[in-house]
Amino acid sequence: NGETKPIWAFTKVVRLKKFGRKRLVIVHEQADLQDPPRFLLTDALHWESGRVMQTWSYRWSCEVFHEVSKQHTGLESAQVRNEEAVNRHFRLSCVAQSILQRTACSGAQSERFEFAQGKQTVGQKLYTLTRQAFDDLLQFIVTRCSHGHTNEQILQALLPS
Repeated sequence: NGETKPIWAFTKVVRLKKFGRKRLVIVHEQADLQDPPRFLLTDALHWESGRVMQTWSYRWSCEVFHEVSKQHTGLESAQVRNEEAVNRHFRLSCVAQSILQRTACSGAQSERFEFAQGKQTVGQKLYTLTRQAFDDLLQFIVTRCSHGHTNEQILQALLPS
């Protein structure tokens, strides 16, 4: 987000019995060091404390991405499939998520959550997309009926065997 704040760090290479040599970085966000320290440990003995902290800061973005991948894209249910199927599923899910993020929704904007004041929530966007999909489906059915198609013909067009 471009915001920078001062930090205080101490670093040292230490030997841990079961793990060998590691670089330890102790980070404080307050000059008086009264805040709880953050302990970072890495195998990269040659890294300076700044690089260790920068790399660690990427962790949260990766964690969020991982959670979104599992929850919103249905990746958990794809675990027993082959690699190609999982890759295809993931790519299509990312496309769907991108479309969802770009969708402008109809109706009111969020008033329930302070963090989302005046913004359209994912739920509102999903509702809009669902209504659009049903509208398209109904238009398709009405058009087919007006051309004399039977229910069986319409179902065959929607769900080919």
